[in-house]
Amino acid sequence: MMARIKAGLLSLRDLFATAWWIILLAAIGFLIAYQFVEPAPPKKIVITTGGESGAYYQFAQRYATILARDGIKLEVKASAGSLENIERLKSGEAQIGFVQGGVVPPKEDPDAEDDSGLLSLGSLFYEPVWVFYRGEKDLTRLTELKGKRIAIGQEGSGVRQLAQQLLQANDIPAGDHLVPLSGLKAAEELQQGRIDAAFIIAAENAPVVQVLIRSPGVKLMSFAQDRAYQRRFPFLTKLTFPRGVADLVRDFPPDDIKVLAPTANLIIRDDLHPALQTLLLRTASEVHGKSGFFQDAGEFPAYKDQMLPLSPDAARYFKSGPPFLQRYLPFWLAVLVDRLIVMLVPIFALLIPLLKVAPAIYTWRIRRKVFLCYGELKFLEEDLTHHFEAAKMDDYRNRLDALDAEASQLHVPLGFTDLVYTLREHVNLVRSILDKREKQA
Repeated sequence: MMARIKAGLLSLRDLFATAWWIILLAAIGFLIAYQFVEPAPPKKIVITTGGESGAYYQFAQRYATILARDGIKLEVKASAGSLENIERLKSGEAQIGFVQGGVVPPKEDPDAEDDSGLLSLGSLFYEPVWVFYRGEKDLTRLTELKGKRIAIGQEGSGVRQLAQQLLQANDIPAGDHLVPLSGLKAAEELQQGRIDAAFIIAAENAPVVQVLIRSPGVKLMSFAQDRAYQRRFPFLTKLTFPRGVADLVRDFPPDDIKVLAPTANLIIRDDLHPALQTLLLRTASEVHGKSGFFQDAGEFPAYKDQMLPLSPDAARYFKSGPPFLQRYLPFWLAVLVDRLIVMLVPIFALLIPLLKVAPAIYTWRIRRKVFLCYGELKFLEEDLTHHFEAAKMDDYRNRLDALDAEASQLHVPLGFTDLVYTLREHVNLVRSILDKREKQA
């Protein structure tokens, strides 16, 4: 047993002596590859939304539930609106935010590099601009609201910024007649007649929209110049609110209503982990990918509003879908395997050719020990055959004895012991030649 253990240790020693440089190169390759491996994604991220009663906040809560299945905690922070969301993203208070289309002004030079540190993961859904008003006359143009008290949303909100843009384009300047009210509060003021009109940006099924649609004396503006607005403001899309879609029995609205709509966009910091970006897009597809009043199934998420550059990971997602590993593996396992691939593929690419050479080097190293003895044995045989001198008989025998002793002490793996026994046979063969020469002498 001890002999076997000793033979095994000798084999390992010879193997390490042969392969140490391969191990060293593999370790260097591993260290180099590790420099290009993304760190593991964080387990907690922060999303900034809008008011707690708004659609952004409710969608974020659904995101949090879905992400929790993959071990990611999404902290939801309410805000005043899109403008505050952008400031939070830039300051690092949040990594993700909902931002209304048109809030970020377009660059003067489209080819200039963006330095905001923000990227878009695409648009999520349409946000119709509803302009509700009181009065007997049907209004179809914003210029007809001149001189009226209009609710345009709170400071820092996307609805306020968009309302101001549209009103200024119709020569309605800022002033006290533009009231900082939004949501259900604006709806209540309009119902009571304390204001004349209200800008509302919300989904068609939002409570504030449903309340105002059914409020006596409140009408919904149909934009007669919808195509012109779409040309002037590329982030707007013209949509149609079909006749009777709100109430088939009352046939409301009695005619098709033309509305304008920016899109809600998912904006991230550009340092958000790539794996989390694709996970967020999968979540967005689950939440926003269904059909609705204004969208077809599978229409969102998509890159419709180009106010910010599209994330490269989002571009790959829109082109090819989720990464291969995330399609078939749990998120944590897909991330782990992906990181291992980045590290191991270059190492395997390095090791495969090296390992092909290693066995030959290992064999050569073992056989070399035996062949060194063969070299000395060959010289001795040459002397006995062609340069024999009787006076050197003792020297010949000493050389043979030394070779025999060296051969018997050679430490080689068990798979190469036949070489040692063959060497000793050849030593005895040369010894027989020496014996013959001694008799002849």
